[in-house]
Amino acid sequence: MFNLRKKTEMPAPGEALPGRDFAIPTASRHFVNGADLKGPYPRGSEIAMFGLGCFWGAERKFWEAPGVLVTAAGYAAGMTPNPTYEEVCSGRTGHNEVVRVVFDPAKISYEALLKLFWESHNPTQGMRQGNDVGTQYRSGVYVYSDAQRKAAEASKAAYEAELRKQGYDAVTTEILDAPEFYFAEDYHQQYLAKNPAGYCGLGGTGVSCPIGTGVSV
Repeated sequence: MFNLRKKTEMPAPGEALPGRDFAIPTASRHFVNGADLKGPYPRGSEIAMFGLGCFWGAERKFWEAPGVLVTAAGYAAGMTPNPTYEEVCSGRTGHNEVVRVVFDPAKISYEALLKLFWESHNPTQGMRQGNDVGTQYRSGVYVYSDAQRKAAEASKAAYEAELRKQGYDAVTTEILDAPEFYFAEDYHQQYLAKNPAGYCGLGGTGVSCPIGTGVSV
């Protein structure tokens, strides 16, 4: 039985589900702004990826930010190719629920996205976020460049110092090179715009993340 204890541990390679060779169907356009979900994206735009609990509420945090062009809910940092939501929920893919953020760096900095990320969840909880328990709810920053990595690591250190002052445990956020992103099913995309009264399990710590890490992105 792949029980709750196993769902809070990354599966061993032999336990991972096989997945499939083809992408699962998803939406073609962003429900909120009509942008092409899969691109092509505007010239000069950049991409970021974050995991901070249930992607329904996480995605809304980012599409509401000025300068963000496109957001998408999906799965990343696991072993199973092209997973379904049900497979991810089983705990046997290793994937995290993530949000891919396409943004205009002339209007919003990567550092500002990091601040929004840190302040929108509790990054000290390991394989959970609030009442949502499992590997798919872990905190993660998935970076596309050395500059993003430096900014992410600097912000993590700065925010952990602030959290420690307030009695929180160590930050458990993983910072990894961006793995392959798999788009989640159509109904997950911009879920809270389609279902305004829908579930949002996010809750921040109330601790402000300091700006000005000294890293230029």
